Amino acid sequence: MSYASSVTVLALLLAGCAPASTTVAQEATPSPVPAGGAAVEAVADGFQFTEGPYWRPESGTLLFSDIPANTIYQWHPEADSTSVYRRPSGRSNGIVAGSIVAGPAEGSLLLAQHGWRRVARVAPDGRETALATHYNGQRLNSPNDVALRSDGTVYFTDPPYGVGAEARELDIAGVYRLPPGAEEPVLITGEFARPNGIALSPAGESRLYVNDTRQGLIRAYDVAPSGEVSDGEVFARLEDPDAEGAPDGMTVDATGRLYSTGPGGLWIFAPGGEQLDRIRLPARATNVTFGGAQGQTLFVTTPSTVYRVPVDATGVRWAPAR
Repeated sequence: MSYASSVTVLALLLAGCAPASTTVAQEATPSPVPAGGAAVEAVADGFQFTEGPYWRPESGTLLFSDIPANTIYQWHPEADSTSVYRRPSGRSNGIVAGSIVAGPAEGSLLLAQHGWRRVARVAPDGRETALATHYNGQRLNSPNDVALRSDGTVYFTDPPYGVGAEARELDIAGVYRLPPGAEEPVLITGEFARPNGIALSPAGESRLYVNDTRQGLIRAYDVAPSGEVSDGEVFARLEDPDAEGAPDGMTVDATGRLYSTGPGGLWIFAPGGEQLDRIRLPARATNVTFGGAQGQTLFVTTPSTVYRVPVDATGVRWAPAR
């Protein structure tokens, strides 16, 4: 069944008023939503609580987590069918590629394992390796989402979802950086109430975005060539008291536009933080990723259903290297 919804922002053309020799016409960042509106189509349903969508280019399939079911499912577009990919999954939430560059680790995955309270790598043969389990000798809360830099640095969020007070060892809801080869992560910040989605900018991976479900905002941080993070600032606020939902999963496209789940659907922002559009969805959105053969389809998870939305944008992995 297909659902259609759109809120389209027209591109604003800014023309200079200087003499002809110096006049430069500038176009504001356009919305990636097609002019006819966003065509929102359900591709898989009947689940308990889906999260962590990830497109596997090597197989042309979509992976996504069902947290309560302790399962990662795989949707096959050609057959329009869904199968179990991994069970148990550690009640995985966020899923990303385990390696940016081709090599022995190509085809591996990184999982934020909500239930097993760790970040792990799954090799192509299915073997798991725990990458982050503790901070300062104390067990992590509940790793939620994960991002991977091209140098191998792993960034992840660690809210206390699903962890009872008696089992919780860390008082902070942290955002962490795990340098390549490190045995324990480095705390970036503990200023979030409920850190959730996390993503890197495409241009030099020089900005790190983290959203906060409880505070209803996205913060942006500068990322140094070393991978260290500093100078956090509020990038955007996602506020609509009349709509269901909150900031959760995020992704970026090749031009640097940021896509975040939020009240009423999927919010889209220009690299400077201006809101460009909002795609309305039939249910509360939990996470989003780019996929499809050309990387021009958004796959959005909601509690029971996974949707796809074609857009005029291309995911980072499908864009030519800069």
